[in-house]
Amino acid sequence: MEIIFITSIAIIAYIYIGYPLLLMVFSTLLAHPVKKPAKDIYPMVSVIVSAYNEEKNIEAKVVNLLELDYPRDKMEIIVGSDGSTDETYRIIKKLAEENKIRYAVSFQRIGKPAMINKMVKDARGEIFVFADARQKFDRGAVKELVRCFVDAEVGAVSGELIIQDKDTGAGCGVGLYWEYEKLLRKMESSMGSMLGATGAIYAIRKDLFRYLPKNVILDDVFTPMNAIMSNKRAIFEPAARAYDVVSETTGKEFARKVRTLVGNFQIFGLFPEAFHPFKSPIAFQLFSHKFLRLFVFYLLVLTLVSNIFILNRGPIFVLALFLQVIFYGIAFFGYLLEKSGTRLGGALRVFFIPYEFCALNLAAVVALRLHLSGGMRVTWEK
Repeated sequence: MEIIFITSIAIIAYIYIGYPLLLMVFSTLLAHPVKKPAKDIYPMVSVIVSAYNEEKNIEAKVVNLLELDYPRDKMEIIVGSDGSTDETYRIIKKLAEENKIRYAVSFQRIGKPAMINKMVKDARGEIFVFADARQKFDRGAVKELVRCFVDAEVGAVSGELIIQDKDTGAGCGVGLYWEYEKLLRKMESSMGSMLGATGAIYAIRKDLFRYLPKNVILDDVFTPMNAIMSNKRAIFEPAARAYDVVSETTGKEFARKVRTLVGNFQIFGLFPEAFHPFKSPIAFQLFSHKFLRLFVFYLLVLTLVSNIFILNRGPIFVLALFLQVIFYGIAFFGYLLEKSGTRLGGALRVFFIPYEFCALNLAAVVALRLHLSGGMRVTWEK
């Protein structure tokens, strides 16, 4: 049991501490800066937005895109309504008539991948920029994305999603988690390629885009992975910003996380060669960052259970159990606070962090079960 305890802790420590430290070293020693032009460039771009029941957001999104700091004659905006049952299609049609944007429509729900395929079929841009309906772009976002493509080694670029906290429990936990994820992406990108992109804002060269399988869940991972496996870099550009807010509850973030992790399992099956250390430029990152992370929940359980059986081995094991009990106690307290609708400010918001950590790792268990039982529908339900 002692071996199980030590091994479990060691793997968890590697995932959250060891791997980031290795990335710090590698990203310094193997730094591979992107070659950017001294002046801004303006290749033809196609900004592609797939929307489903986004009547509350779609007009603001189109207005936001029209106000970007990018020549209008060098940017086509294509918005698609995927079987929307609200006013989304009518709003898009009206905006298209008034602003000379292009639109596509499916009156039946076909899913985001099929909708994207429909829109890119006749897209004229050298660069495809993908966006979601809800998030707002910074004025210079597209300009910053395309600057990276001057480097011939770059095939895909992800922008940075800035989470604007709503001062909720989920806002505290998810905000910190997202900052940690972005740090990993920046370091991975600086030494080669990141793993996946930010769905709210990312771009790819037209000649590297591959039509999406109709059942693929994570287009923002599938598309950059195609660029990487074509021996191009997928890089992170923090100057290209989009803005969003977190869901109001951890439960909503939990549902999003489950979907993302089911998508990760799917990606592993679609790109098995990405794990091959002699064929893939991201095998180390993929194993350490994405694959091992899926098993943290089981490692936490093993750590707790094995610790109970070795309490008589010395005071250090008693202390270890005590710290675990405190951690999970705080997590449960965070759960109760959120259920009660209590809002905490300042340093007290750290009570939500253990809860968020536990919830997001539990999501991996649910995701594995769903994946093994046949996956989940590609159509996103709000």
